[in-house]
Formats: sequence, C-alpha cells, structure tokens
Amino acid sequence: MANQIHDLRSAIEFLKQHENQIVYTNSEVDCEAEISGIYRYVGAGGTVMRPTKIGPAMLFNHVKDYEHSKVLIGLFASRERVGLMLGCEPDRLGFLLNDALNHPVDPIEIPQAKAKCQEVVHLSTDEGFDIRKILPAPKNTLEDAGPYITMGLCYASDPDTKAGDITIHRLCLQSKDELTMFFTPGVRHIDAFRKKAEGNQNNLPISISIGVDPAIYVTSCFEPPATPLGFNELSIAGGLRGKPVELTKCLTIDEMAIANAEYVIEGELVFGQRMREDINTNTGKAMPEFPGYTGVADQALPVIKVKAITHRKNPIMQTCIGPSEEHVNLAGIPTEASILNMVERAMPGRVLNVYAHSSGGGKYLAILQFKKSIPSDEGRQRQAALVAFSAFPELKHVILVDEDVDIFDSNDVLWALTTRYQGDLDTVFIPGVRCHPLDPSSSNLYHPSILSTGIACKTIYDCTVPFIQKERFKRSSFKEVNLSDYDIKPLK
Repeated sequence: MANQIHDLRSAIEFLKQHENQIVYTNSEVDCEAEISGIYRYVGAGGTVMRPTKIGPAMLFNHVKDYEHSKVLIGLFASRERVGLMLGCEPDRLGFLLNDALNHPVDPIEIPQAKAKCQEVVHLSTDEGFDIRKILPAPKNTLEDAGPYITMGLCYASDPDTKAGDITIHRLCLQSKDELTMFFTPGVRHIDAFRKKAEGNQNNLPISISIGVDPAIYVTSCFEPPATPLGFNELSIAGGLRGKPVELTKCLTIDEMAIANAEYVIEGELVFGQRMREDINTNTGKAMPEFPGYTGVADQALPVIKVKAITHRKNPIMQTCIGPSEEHVNLAGIPTEASILNMVERAMPGRVLNVYAHSSGGGKYLAILQFKKSIPSDEGRQRQAALVAFSAFPELKHVILVDEDVDIFDSNDVLWALTTRYQGDLDTVFIPGVRCHPLDPSSSNLYHPSILSTGIACKTIYDCTVPFIQKERFKRSSFKEVNLSDYDIKPLK
C-alpha cells in the first residue's frame, strides 16, 4: 500500500513489490554522463532523443569514486509509477493533487536528534571539504557545464514574514563549496525572497534536501497562482499523505530542511555574487532541459556558498534526466491540478479531465476534455482554455477535445485534431504573451517580431464538435463483451 511510503527508502522497498517498476545494476558507472547514457534506453521517455522509452526506475549501486553512495534515477519517469506511489489511478492524479491543495496540512519541526538527514556531517571548515567529492551528482551529457543537482528541494524563507517555500531548481556544482542556482524569471518564490534579502544587502539562508518521500517532490512543483507567495507547498504534501511533513533545523544556518532526506546541503545565497554557469567548461551550454534541448549557460547566476553537507548513512543520491518523463510528471501533474482547480471554480462540471502532455514537458501543452451538455455550453470550451492559461502562465498550447476522446492516448487526440478541427475556423491565436524562456522558438533569434526571450503565441486548438452536430460526429459503437469469458491464448 502507498501509505507505507514515508521517505525515499520506503518508496524503493514499495516498488520492489511491483513488477518492472525498479531495476538495479552492480556494474561500476561513472557520474560523467554514463548514468544518463544508460538510463536513456531503460526508461527515460519524455522529450529525450529517440530511441528511448517509458520504463522502470534504476538504482546504481556501484558509482565510481563514491564508495558508500548509490544513485537513483527515474523514480517519477512513469505516470503509472507515480500513481502507485501516491495510491491513485494514473488518470486521476490531477484530481488527487487538487484535493490535497484544498486540504493542506502544515509541516512540523522535529528535534535534530531524531533527524535521519544528519546522521553524517561534513562542515565546510573541515580539512579537504569538497562538495564534488561528497555528492555523486551526475552530468547528463559530456558537454554539461558541470555536475548538476537536478532533484534538489530548495527551502528558504521570506526575510520579512518568515513564511517558507520549497522548489526544485537547476543547481551546478562549481567549486569545493559553491553552487550556482538558476531561476526562471518572475515565477519563483525563493527568487522573490532572494531579492528581498539582497535589497537589504543580506545573504539568504537556504537548504537543499535530496531524496525524500515522492509526495513531497510532486507537490513542490506547484506554481502561482495556485500557490501564491507565502504558500508553503509542503502543506500540500501533508494533505496528500494525511500527516505533516517533518522538518528539522539546519546545523549551520537559520533554516529548516526535510528531516528524513538522504542528503541536505546547507548554505547561503550570497548577496551580490554572480557566476557564469559554464565557468569550468566554457562550452556555452548548461544541461539538457525539459523541452529536449540543452539550455544555454547563464552568464550571471546567483551563488550558494555551502556551509555544510549532512546525510544519512550509505546515502542515495536522487537525480533525473532533464528532458525525461520524470520532468513531465513532476511538472505536469501539479499543472493539471492547478487547471482543474481554476476551471472548476469558473465553470463547474464541464472540464472532465486535463493532461499536461509529455511532448510539452508537462508545461507547454495541455489537453482539456470538455463536455458540452446544453446549447449554451458552446463557446465555453474556449473560455476554459483561457482559464487554463491563467491557471498556469507557462502553458503555450491547449487542445480541446470532447468527452469521447481519451486525452492520455495521443493517437485519439490526433484523430480529433484530424476529423473535428479546421485550422481556419477552430484555431485561436493569442500573440505576444509571456510563456517560458527555455522554449527555443520563443526568441527573436527565431523571428524578429518576438520582442524578448520567453514571449510566445499561445494557441487554442478547438477539436470539440459543435453542440448542434454531436449526433453527426458520434463514434462507431461496438458490442460490449467481457474478455474473461473467452479463452484467449498466444498462437505458437
């Protein structure tokens, strides 16, 4: 049962009970792009370059130069597996998170003596301290700017209100005690906290927890307006599990961390300090991002000065491939919940389900299943799409389909696009709107009419049947049978 999961290790034990959900290797592997190179073929999926596939998570038990550490990749790289770990059917995950959003349970603090994340302590003042030798952080590709922490849950607090927030960010290991931190412009709460601290010429204490209960990872990916500034996403994880997330005080900074994390990095975002992301490689590239392309190295990123690293005995480093199905589920399921939340409030009962599609990395493309019940529902489907854009500002495209289309079956969605859509009649363009800077087509390098990076034309593809013609577009109806009544065997 999913209720037996309370940390990363219990999640792994749980998956062992289910066929083809987790595999391992005892062969020695190198963090220098080899882990991602292997997992691409095992189960990466998403927008990773083909060939790839949806498959099991993978545990690497023998990592070169890290004798006592393991690396886990792909925990969330299957919607089915996410459903198993959260105790929910895969196609209802958006509804599950929406319910947790509406029934939050605030985190609690436990004593440091009970915090498993502090079983082993490395202080930056220790002789020979080097985060690169403690953390088996992989490179996704050989041209990455450096080793990256891709599953680091960054926790910081508002300098004024002390309200905490948790988010996943792109973190690159740059020196023995420095990380760079990438912020998507304008949408991250911790970035707002950093700017407040810098406005007062102060550093911002920050902890980075790696390897926790899967419920915490999924709920940490909610974004405004579903979770406005001051809303702690850990309370959604508490609502999801029906019990509070346990935090503990850090050892060297005035901040909290997740008490049962495999690793915790303690540090400060340093006032006024910036660093070029590829300072060690000069490739001009960062790492593969969710749209399927390698991101451009940022020229001036905020810097975290590391004060300490704590971890459990024999820790497990959790990581992911940037463009994999893992990102799709981590980003996409909260996106679905946010859209369901806002659309249901605006027009109850009309949107039956939402899927943040894999090809959009869980962010750019949403399929909305809309039911027209009365003549006056005509046109409301497009209003629902507009609400979806408001619910998740980084969304670029919305495809609207009827209730008889399976939104999780891309062939069925494309069938609706082919037989229930006319480009000149059923397309709504909303040009010049802020979307996401990692979309390479949202740049004036793509077209001079695009004013700045991250500006896009949001588009609605209305593949719903006009209400007055629903009978004409009725799908062929087949006889219902029970397959268990038939003795079906493979032909040999």
